[in-house]
Amino acid sequence: MRKRPVAAKQDEESCRRSSTSSLTIRGVRYGECQKNHAANLGGYAVDGCREFMASGDVGTSGALKCAACGCRKNFHRREVET
Repeated sequence: MRKRPVAAKQDEESCRRSSTSSLTIRGVRYGECQKNHAANLGGYAVDGCREFMASGDVGTSGALKCAACGCRKNFHRREVET
């Protein structure tokens, strides 16, 4: 018995729904820092940084580091404006 590749067939309606989106993103803002500085001690403590401020220009590695707390951008809460 030979193995044959199987391709999943999607109906037309599901293809149409996935290709168009009614959600439009106007902007993304990064809010307070969520990094847990006491995770290795088994506790929970955040540093109190309220908003991400890039420490460098766009396209540099400093653009991903917060000037206020030193954390990377992904530790800050992402707020999407729709």
